[in-house]
Amino acid sequence: MKRRLFFGTAFSGLARAQAPRPKAGGIPKRPLGRTGENLTIVGMGGARFHLIPFEDGVALVRRAYDLGLNYFDMARSYWEGHAEEVYGAAIGPFRKNIFLTSKSGVRSRAGAMKELETSLRLMKTDYVDLWQIHGVNTQKDVDQVLASGGALEAFVEAKKAGKCRFIGFTGHADPAFNLQMLRGYDGFDTTLMPLHACDTQYLSFEKLMLPAAKERGLGIFGMKIFGNAFLLRTFSVATCLRYTLSLPVTAAVLGFSSQGQLEDDVRIAQSFSPMTAEEVSAVQARAALDRFDVIKGPALEYWKRQM
Repeated sequence: MKRRLFFGTAFSGLARAQAPRPKAGGIPKRPLGRTGENLTIVGMGGARFHLIPFEDGVALVRRAYDLGLNYFDMARSYWEGHAEEVYGAAIGPFRKNIFLTSKSGVRSRAGAMKELETSLRLMKTDYVDLWQIHGVNTQKDVDQVLASGGALEAFVEAKKAGKCRFIGFTGHADPAFNLQMLRGYDGFDTTLMPLHACDTQYLSFEKLMLPAAKERGLGIFGMKIFGNAFLLRTFSVATCLRYTLSLPVTAAVLGFSSQGQLEDDVRIAQSFSPMTAEEVSAVQARAALDRFDVIKGPALEYWKRQM
Protein backbone atom coordinates (compact mmCIF):
# COMPACT_ATOMS: atom_id res chain seq x y z
CA MET A 1 0.00 0.00 0.00
CA LYS A 2 1.33 3.43 -0.90
CA ARG A 3 1.37 5.83 2.02
CA ARG A 4 -1.58 8.24 1.88
CA LEU A 5 -2.45 7.34 -1.66
CA PHE A 6 -5.94 8.72 -1.08
CA PHE A 7 -4.79 12.33 -0.90
CA GLY A 8 -1.00 12.46 -1.06
CA THR A 9 -1.04 11.27 -4.68
CA ALA A 10 -4.48 10.68 -6.10
CA PHE A 11 -5.96 13.92 -4.78
CA SER A 12 -2.83 15.97 -4.14
CA GLY A 13 -4.23 18.93 -6.04
CA LEU A 14 -7.43 18.89 -3.97
CA ALA A 15 -5.42 18.62 -0.76
CA ARG A 16 -3.41 21.69 -1.68
CA ALA A 17 -6.57 23.60 -2.52
CA GLN A 18 -7.92 22.93 0.96
CA ALA A 19 -4.70 23.67 2.85
CA PRO A 20 -2.20 26.44 2.08
CA ARG A 21 1.25 25.38 0.99
CA PRO A 22 3.61 25.55 3.96
CA LYS A 23 6.12 28.35 4.18
CA ALA A 24 9.80 27.50 4.36
CA GLY A 25 11.37 27.02 7.77
CA GLY A 26 9.77 26.79 11.18
CA ILE A 27 10.41 23.05 11.60
CA PRO A 28 11.60 22.38 15.17
CA LYS A 29 15.04 20.85 15.65
CA ARG A 30 16.37 18.48 18.29
CA PRO A 31 19.85 17.35 19.36
CA LEU A 32 21.11 14.11 17.84
CA GLY A 33 22.28 12.33 20.95
CA ARG A 34 25.79 13.35 21.92
CA THR A 35 26.92 14.20 18.36
CA GLY A 36 26.46 17.96 18.68
CA GLU A 37 24.17 17.98 15.62
CA ASN A 38 20.66 19.45 15.62
CA LEU A 39 18.23 17.97 13.12
CA THR A 40 14.72 18.82 11.98
CA ILE A 41 12.19 16.58 13.71
CA VAL A 42 11.15 15.13 10.36
CA GLY A 43 13.59 13.84 7.79
CA MET A 44 13.32 12.72 4.19
CA GLY A 45 13.57 8.98 3.64
CA GLY A 46 14.94 7.68 0.35
CA ALA A 47 13.09 4.38 0.10
CA ARG A 48 10.22 5.46 -2.17
CA PHE A 49 11.94 6.93 -5.20
CA HIS A 50 11.15 3.79 -7.19
CA LEU A 51 7.49 4.88 -7.15
CA ILE A 52 8.03 8.06 -9.17
CA PRO A 53 10.06 9.23 -12.20
CA PHE A 54 13.70 10.08 -11.53
CA GLU A 55 13.31 13.81 -12.18
CA ASP A 56 10.28 13.97 -9.90
CA GLY A 57 12.43 12.49 -7.16
CA VAL A 58 15.12 15.10 -7.72
CA ALA A 59 12.50 17.87 -7.54
CA LEU A 60 11.08 16.36 -4.35
CA VAL A 61 14.50 16.39 -2.66
CA ARG A 62 15.02 20.02 -3.61
CA ARG A 63 11.55 20.94 -2.37
CA ALA A 64 12.26 19.22 0.96
CA TYR A 65 15.41 21.27 1.38
CA ASP A 66 13.64 24.49 0.39
CA LEU A 67 11.01 23.82 3.06
CA GLY A 68 13.72 23.53 5.69
CA LEU A 69 14.46 19.82 6.16
CA ASN A 70 18.10 19.21 7.01
CA TYR A 71 18.03 15.42 7.59
CA PHE A 72 18.17 13.20 4.49
CA ASP A 73 18.15 9.42 4.94
CA MET A 74 19.35 6.90 2.35
CA ALA A 75 20.52 3.29 1.94
CA ARG A 76 22.62 1.52 -0.67
CA SER A 77 19.83 -1.02 -1.27
CA TYR A 78 17.02 1.44 -2.02
CA TRP A 79 15.68 1.12 -5.56
CA GLU A 80 18.50 -1.33 -6.30
CA GLY A 81 20.99 1.49 -5.82
CA HIS A 82 19.28 4.09 -8.01
CA ALA A 83 17.88 6.03 -5.04
CA GLU A 84 21.37 7.26 -4.19
CA GLU A 85 21.61 8.61 -7.72
CA VAL A 86 18.56 10.78 -7.03
CA TYR A 87 20.33 12.37 -4.09
CA GLY A 88 23.47 12.71 -6.19
CA ALA A 89 21.56 14.67 -8.80
CA ALA A 90 19.85 16.93 -6.25
CA ILE A 91 22.00 17.79 -3.25
CA GLY A 92 25.13 19.31 -4.79
CA PRO A 93 24.24 22.98 -4.21
CA PHE A 94 23.35 22.41 -0.55
CA ARG A 95 25.35 19.32 0.43
CA LYS A 96 27.18 21.06 3.28
CA ASN A 97 23.92 22.37 4.73
CA ILE A 98 22.32 18.97 5.30
CA PHE A 99 22.85 15.86 7.43
CA LEU A 100 23.23 13.07 4.87
CA THR A 101 23.08 9.37 5.73
CA SER A 102 23.37 6.04 4.01
CA LYS A 103 23.39 2.40 5.07
CA SER A 104 25.01 -0.90 4.13
CA GLY A 105 23.48 -4.32 4.65
CA VAL A 106 26.66 -6.20 3.72
CA ARG A 107 28.00 -8.13 6.69
CA SER A 108 31.71 -8.35 5.85
CA ARG A 109 34.32 -5.63 6.37
CA ALA A 110 35.49 -5.65 2.75
CA GLY A 111 32.00 -5.78 1.29
CA ALA A 112 30.67 -2.97 3.45
CA MET A 113 33.62 -0.73 2.62
CA LYS A 114 33.06 -1.35 -1.09
CA GLU A 115 29.42 -0.31 -0.68
CA LEU A 116 30.42 2.89 1.07
CA GLU A 117 32.69 3.85 -1.82
CA THR A 118 29.80 3.25 -4.22
CA SER A 119 27.43 5.31 -2.08
CA LEU A 120 29.84 8.24 -1.97
CA ARG A 121 30.37 8.11 -5.73
CA LEU A 122 26.67 7.97 -6.59
CA MET A 123 25.71 10.72 -4.13
CA LYS A 124 28.66 12.82 -5.36
CA THR A 125 30.08 13.52 -1.92
CA ASP A 126 33.34 12.83 -0.11
CA TYR A 127 31.66 11.71 3.10
CA VAL A 128 28.33 10.92 4.72
CA ASP A 129 27.40 12.44 8.04
CA LEU A 130 26.03 9.11 9.26
CA TRP A 131 26.69 5.59 7.97
CA GLN A 132 24.47 2.85 9.38
CA ILE A 133 24.65 -0.94 9.59
CA HIS A 134 21.41 -1.76 7.83
CA GLY A 135 18.68 -4.17 8.89
CA VAL A 136 20.12 -6.11 11.83
CA ASN A 137 17.13 -8.43 12.02
CA THR A 138 18.42 -11.89 12.94
CA GLN A 139 20.89 -13.53 15.29
CA LYS A 140 23.01 -14.35 12.26
CA ASP A 141 23.15 -10.64 11.37
CA VAL A 142 24.37 -9.76 14.85
CA ASP A 143 26.99 -12.50 14.88
CA GLN A 144 28.35 -11.62 11.42
CA VAL A 145 28.47 -7.87 12.02
CA LEU A 146 30.34 -8.20 15.32
CA ALA A 147 32.68 -11.01 14.22
CA SER A 148 36.32 -10.57 13.27
CA GLY A 149 36.31 -9.32 9.69
CA GLY A 150 32.68 -8.31 10.07
CA ALA A 151 30.98 -5.12 8.90
CA LEU A 152 31.53 -3.26 12.17
CA GLU A 153 35.24 -3.09 11.41
CA ALA A 154 34.51 -1.22 8.18
CA PHE A 155 32.31 1.28 9.99
CA VAL A 156 34.91 2.00 12.65
CA GLU A 157 37.61 2.34 9.99
CA ALA A 158 35.46 4.65 7.84
CA LYS A 159 34.80 6.94 10.79
CA LYS A 160 38.50 7.18 11.59
CA ALA A 161 39.24 7.95 7.92
CA GLY A 162 36.64 10.74 7.75
CA LYS A 163 34.44 8.97 5.22
CA CYS A 164 31.62 9.16 7.74
CA ARG A 165 31.31 11.42 10.74
CA PHE A 166 29.13 9.11 12.83
CA ILE A 167 28.06 5.46 12.78
CA GLY A 168 24.87 3.71 13.79
CA PHE A 169 22.68 0.70 13.13
CA THR A 170 19.10 -0.09 12.17
CA GLY A 171 16.77 -3.01 12.74
CA HIS A 172 13.05 -3.62 12.63
CA ALA A 173 12.40 -7.33 13.28
CA ASP A 174 12.93 -7.77 17.02
CA PRO A 175 14.25 -5.32 19.63
CA ALA A 176 16.28 -8.15 21.19
CA PHE A 177 18.70 -8.05 18.25
CA ASN A 178 19.04 -4.27 18.51
CA LEU A 179 19.84 -4.61 22.19
CA GLN A 180 22.57 -7.13 21.36
CA MET A 181 24.12 -4.62 18.95
CA LEU A 182 23.97 -1.91 21.58
CA ARG A 183 25.71 -4.12 24.12
CA GLY A 184 28.19 -5.53 21.62
CA TYR A 185 29.87 -2.21 20.82
CA ASP A 186 29.82 1.01 22.83
CA GLY A 187 30.90 3.35 20.02
CA PHE A 188 27.61 3.70 18.14
CA ASP A 189 26.29 7.24 17.76
CA THR A 190 22.73 6.52 16.57
CA THR A 191 20.05 3.90 16.10
CA LEU A 192 16.98 3.72 13.86
CA MET A 193 13.96 1.63 14.88
CA PRO A 194 10.20 1.26 14.33
CA LEU A 195 8.36 3.65 16.65
CA HIS A 196 4.70 4.12 15.92
CA ALA A 197 1.29 4.31 17.55
CA CYS A 198 0.79 0.53 17.78
CA ASP A 199 4.34 -0.72 18.35
CA THR A 200 3.67 -1.30 22.05
CA GLN A 201 1.28 -4.14 21.21
CA TYR A 202 3.86 -6.56 19.73
CA LEU A 203 7.65 -7.02 20.08
CA SER A 204 7.81 -3.42 21.22
CA PHE A 205 10.84 -1.30 20.38
CA GLU A 206 9.32 1.54 22.39
CA LYS A 207 9.24 -0.60 25.54
CA LEU A 208 12.50 -2.54 25.16
CA MET A 209 14.97 -0.73 22.90
CA LEU A 210 14.08 2.94 23.25
CA PRO A 211 14.90 3.23 27.00
CA ALA A 212 18.26 1.49 26.51
CA ALA A 213 19.23 3.73 23.60
CA LYS A 214 18.20 6.82 25.53
CA GLU A 215 20.24 5.72 28.56
CA ARG A 216 23.32 5.29 26.33
CA GLY A 217 22.86 8.81 24.93
CA LEU A 218 22.39 7.67 21.33
CA GLY A 219 20.68 9.76 18.70
CA ILE A 220 17.36 8.00 18.07
CA PHE A 221 15.41 7.94 14.81
CA GLY A 222 11.90 6.53 14.42
CA MET A 223 10.61 4.78 11.29
CA LYS A 224 7.43 2.97 10.16
CA ILE A 225 5.50 5.98 11.50
CA PHE A 226 2.36 5.19 9.50
CA GLY A 227 2.81 1.41 9.51
CA ASN A 228 3.30 1.49 5.74
CA ALA A 229 -0.07 3.31 5.56
CA PHE A 230 -2.04 0.61 7.39
CA LEU A 231 -2.36 2.73 10.55
CA LEU A 232 -4.10 5.41 8.49
CA ARG A 233 -7.21 3.24 8.38
CA THR A 234 -7.67 4.08 12.06
CA PHE A 235 -5.53 7.11 12.94
CA SER A 236 -4.93 10.41 11.20
CA VAL A 237 -1.56 11.37 9.75
CA ALA A 238 -1.23 14.04 12.44
CA THR A 239 -1.97 11.56 15.25
CA CYS A 240 0.61 9.07 13.95
CA LEU A 241 3.30 11.70 13.55
CA ARG A 242 2.57 13.44 16.85
CA TYR A 243 2.69 10.10 18.68
CA THR A 244 6.19 9.26 17.48
CA LEU A 245 7.50 12.79 17.92
CA SER A 246 6.22 12.79 21.51
CA LEU A 247 8.72 10.01 22.27
CA PRO A 248 12.39 10.78 23.15
CA VAL A 249 13.51 10.71 19.51
CA THR A 250 15.52 13.17 17.46
CA ALA A 251 13.49 12.76 14.29
CA ALA A 252 11.00 10.67 12.36
CA VAL A 253 12.11 9.35 8.96
CA LEU A 254 9.29 9.78 6.46
CA GLY A 255 8.81 8.44 2.95
CA PHE A 256 7.41 10.87 0.38
CA SER A 257 6.31 10.04 -3.14
CA SER A 258 4.59 13.36 -3.87
CA GLN A 259 4.96 16.99 -2.93
CA GLY A 260 1.50 16.76 -1.37
CA GLN A 261 2.73 14.17 1.12
CA LEU A 262 5.88 16.16 1.84
CA GLU A 263 3.97 19.38 2.45
CA ASP A 264 1.37 17.64 4.64
CA ASP A 265 4.10 16.33 6.94
CA VAL A 266 6.01 19.61 7.02
CA ARG A 267 2.84 21.46 7.98
CA ILE A 268 2.26 19.05 10.89
CA ALA A 269 5.89 19.33 12.00
CA GLN A 270 5.80 23.12 11.93
CA SER A 271 2.86 23.18 14.34
CA PHE A 272 3.95 20.20 16.44
CA SER A 273 2.97 20.00 20.07
CA PRO A 274 3.71 16.91 22.20
CA MET A 275 0.85 14.62 23.11
CA THR A 276 -0.35 14.72 26.68
CA ALA A 277 -0.17 11.55 28.76
CA GLU A 278 -3.93 11.20 28.29
CA GLU A 279 -3.62 11.42 24.50
CA VAL A 280 -0.88 8.79 24.45
CA SER A 281 -2.96 6.48 26.61
CA ALA A 282 -5.96 6.92 24.34
CA VAL A 283 -3.96 5.96 21.24
CA GLN A 284 -2.55 2.87 22.93
CA ALA A 285 -5.97 1.88 24.24
CA ARG A 286 -7.43 2.15 20.73
CA ALA A 287 -4.76 -0.25 19.46
CA ALA A 288 -5.33 -2.69 22.32
CA LEU A 289 -9.06 -2.84 21.59
CA ASP A 290 -8.50 -3.94 17.98
CA ARG A 291 -10.10 -7.40 18.11
CA PHE A 292 -9.17 -8.27 14.52
CA ASP A 293 -5.49 -7.21 14.75
CA VAL A 294 -5.92 -4.79 11.87
CA ILE A 295 -3.69 -2.20 13.52
CA LYS A 296 -1.54 -4.32 15.82
CA GLY A 297 0.53 -7.47 15.96
CA PRO A 298 2.07 -9.47 13.12
CA ALA A 299 -0.87 -8.86 10.80
CA LEU A 300 0.12 -5.20 10.73
CA GLU A 301 3.84 -5.38 11.50
CA TYR A 302 4.84 -7.95 8.92
CA TRP A 303 8.40 -6.57 9.10
CA LYS A 304 8.79 -7.93 12.63
CA ARG A 305 9.81 -11.46 13.49
CA GLN A 306 6.83 -13.81 13.44
CA MET A 307 6.34 -15.48 16.82
